[in-house]
Amino acid sequence: MHQETTPHIDIGLAVRQKMSEQGTTIAWLARQIDCDSSNLGKQLQKTHIYPELLLKISIALKTNFFEQYSHYCQQFVEKKEDNSER
Repeated sequence: MHQETTPHIDIGLAVRQKMSEQGTTIAWLARQIDCDSSNLGKQLQKTHIYPELLLKISIALKTNFFEQYSHYCQQFVEKKEDNSER
């Protein structure tokens, strides 16, 4: 995969920021998604989170974290379309 196509999205950071905004804790989130809190804490330190886990987190925090990827993808597709028209 080309460097140009790889987004720099730190989804773990985005989740932690949303938790901070909402005043939630890892322990609370872990209970909501039926996950071990120490494991969840480790996962949230990573830049990438497995889609199944991210879906559960998105639902618990009522935030579509996939939107960041979708937004990047749409920009990339539009850029490719513009380049192909030249």
